[in-house]
Amino acid sequence: MAQETGLRLYNRAAAETAAVMIKAYSTSFGLASRLLAPQTRRQIETIYALVRLADEIVDGVASAAEIPADQIRRLLDGLETETAAALRTGYSVNLVVHAFALTARRTGIGTDLTAPFFASMRADLDRAEHTQATFDEYVYGSAEVVGLMCLQCFLDGREVPADQEKRLREGARRLGAAFQKVNFLRDLAEDFESLGRSYFPGITVDAFTEADKHRLLDDIEADLLVSGAAIAELPRDCRAAVALAQELFAELARRLRRTPAAQLRTTRIRVPNAIKLRLAAETVFAHGLRRTAPGLSAPDAERAP
Repeated sequence: MAQETGLRLYNRAAAETAAVMIKAYSTSFGLASRLLAPQTRRQIETIYALVRLADEIVDGVASAAEIPADQIRRLLDGLETETAAALRTGYSVNLVVHAFALTARRTGIGTDLTAPFFASMRADLDRAEHTQATFDEYVYGSAEVVGLMCLQCFLDGREVPADQEKRLREGARRLGAAFQKVNFLRDLAEDFESLGRSYFPGITVDAFTEADKHRLLDDIEADLLVSGAAIAELPRDCRAAVALAQELFAELARRLRRTPAAQLRTTRIRVPNAIKLRLAAETVFAHGLRRTAPGLSAPDAERAP
C-alpha cells in the first residue's frame, strides 16, 4: 500500500487533530460519538473541534496567555474569516478549520450556520448579562446551530420528506438548546465568578432560588421532550449516539433538580462514572448494537458530563 502524501496526508492529519480536540476536552460528545459509524464520528469530531477552538478564545485561554482584549476579538474575527474562506476553497492552514471545511463541504454546512455561531462567541466578549431576546439569540448561535450541523452529518445527503426534515431540525435545535442550558445551570457559579457572566435572564447568582432552579429545569425538560421524540426519525446508524447524548444530559438535569439551589451556587454537579457507563451500556442494548463502540470504557466516561 502506497504511503499517503500531499493533500490526502494533510486531510488525514487535519482529521486526527480534530479527534485530539474532542478527546482532550471530552464533553458528552466524546462518549456518545463512540456509538457512531467511523466516518460520521470523524465528521462530528471536526464540528466539535472548531466549536471548542472558538470557545477557548473567548472563555479565558487567550486571556490567560496574556493576549490583550482587542487582540482577542481580532483572533476570533480571524478564525471566522478563515472558516468562511475554507468553506469556499476546501483548504486552510489551520488544521482544525481545514478538517471542519472538509465536513462542511461534504454535508452542506454553510455560513448560514457558522455566522450565528461566531456571533454568539463574539457576544461573550461584549455582554455579561442577557435579556430574553439576547439569550434566545445566543443559545441559537452557540448551541442550536451546532445541533443543525450535526444533523447535516447524520443525514449526509439523504433525502427526507419535508415534514420529517422539519421535525428533525426542531429536534436538533432543541437538543442543542438543552445541552447549553444544562451547562449554564451546572456552571452557574463558575461562569459568574471566573468570567463575570450571568446567562439566564433575570437570574441573580447570589440570590438564586429553588423557584428559579425548577423554572429553568422545566424549560430544559421541555426541550428534551421535543428532541427525544425526534430520535426515532434519525437514520438508524445515528440513533444510539444521539439517544446516549440526550440521556447523559437528562441524567444531569435530574441531578440538578435534586440539588438544592444554594448548593448550585458553589458546586459543579457531575454524573458519576458508573452511571455514565450504565447509561451507555443500556443505550447499546436498547438500540441493538452488535458490539460496544470502540474505546467505550471507564476513561471515556470520566470525560463525559
